[in-house]
This record gives sequence, C-alpha cells and structure tokens, in this order.
Amino acid sequence: MLRIGRMVLHLLAGMATCAIVFPFIGTERRNGHIRRWSRQLLAICNVAVQVAPGSAAALEHGMVVCNHISWLDIFVINALYPCRFVAKAEIRAWPLAGWLVAQAGTVFIARGNKRELRNIFKGLVQVLQEGQRVAFFPEGTTAAQGTLLPFHANLFEAAVDGKVMVQPFALSYVDAAGQPHPSVDFIGDMTFAQSVVNILDGKPVRAHLALLEAIPGEGAHRRDLAEAAHRAIGKALDIVPEAETLQEQSA
Repeated sequence: MLRIGRMVLHLLAGMATCAIVFPFIGTERRNGHIRRWSRQLLAICNVAVQVAPGSAAALEHGMVVCNHISWLDIFVINALYPCRFVAKAEIRAWPLAGWLVAQAGTVFIARGNKRELRNIFKGLVQVLQEGQRVAFFPEGTTAAQGTLLPFHANLFEAAVDGKVMVQPFALSYVDAAGQPHPSVDFIGDMTFAQSVVNILDGKPVRAHLALLEAIPGEGAHRRDLAEAAHRAIGKALDIVPEAETLQEQSA
C-alpha cells in the first residue's frame, strides 16, 4: 500500500507540473522534466533501466520504433531519451497516467478513423522536420515477452516524407536470474490497474534497452523500413519472427 500511495502522489505531482509549468517552458526543459519524472516513477515501481552494451548512439532527432510489452515501455524510453509518442487511443483512458502522457505530447490514434490518421500523419512529418524525436510501437498493441507481432507499416511513411532516420529499440524485462519477468506482461483482458498492482507487488525488474543501428528513411519505402526494423528487433531479442511480419492499415 505504501508504494501505491507513493505512485499516486507522484502521478499527482506530475499532473501539477504539466498544468502549471509545461505551458511556460520550451521543449528542452520539458524533456528534462519528463526524463526526471519517468526515472522517479520507475524507481517507485522497482524498475532499473540498463542500456545494452554495444548499443548504437541514440538519434538526437528522428523516428524511434520499439517492441511493445507493457505500459512501462513509454516511461523506460522517456527516462533516457524523451520522445513524442504515438499511441493507441485506449491509453488516454488510463487513470491519471493517460492524462499525463497526453500532456507530455503523446499523440493518440483511434483505430479505424481514416481522417484522424491522415491528420496525425501530417503532424508527425512536421514534428520530425522540426528536429524532434518521435516514437511509436509498430506492433500496435502489447505482446507477451518472447513474441514479436507483425509491424504496421503506415506510420513509417512519416520518416520517408520527413527524410529522417528510423532507429529500432529492442526492450525486454528480466528478473534477478535474467529470465523474462512474470509481473510485467500486459496482455489479454488485464486492466491497467491490475498491471500496476502486479508490478508493485512483484520482485525487482530490470529493463534492458538495446539501441540498434538507425535506418535511413529518405528515399525508402515504408514496407522496407518496417521489415528492416522488425528483423533488427527480432534479432536483438533472439526471436524468430513469423512468416508474416507486416500489416497495412487503411489510411
């Protein structure tokens, strides 16, 4: 109960910062707040973040794509490399945390809304051209550790039009023995609240983040970018991908 109370207070403090401070500061200072707040949240959740040895240098700006396991993923990445995230609209409904990630600049996509997807795509290209770092999870949903779902290729088009690099991140969560952590998976009918309780009541978590070599987006095709990112992440996680690695969403 103590850790749950600490987490609620931390979420409320973050909401206050977003409401009172963020409207009056620039992107660099805002990213500093996001980085510190995310690190503190992970500490409350007993999650330690480790960058894999031999990782590539992080892009200062461009597109970041990562496999998706848990609601923790956003905060693990933001604790090191704050990004403008693109996420499914359901995240906006998460208690407290949904409002926070929205204020941190997350862009939400509602499935099946073609007009919204086109408008978001234009906005992403503009943000990329302004020199910011944009991140999304091309699987479109969370997957159990040890699996890698097909990648949706559409949003990779923003990297092509924005003429920026695409950097794959490979993320995993392990326990003290180096095995996939049983408390982290956020799949099936599990609610956000249930997942939070599982993590807070569980044993310490180590988040391993591998930064892979960036892929040029200029002049590429979105399907090729998605396939290359899928292969790179699968190799880094030692996952043999299924035959179907891509999904196209209507836009």
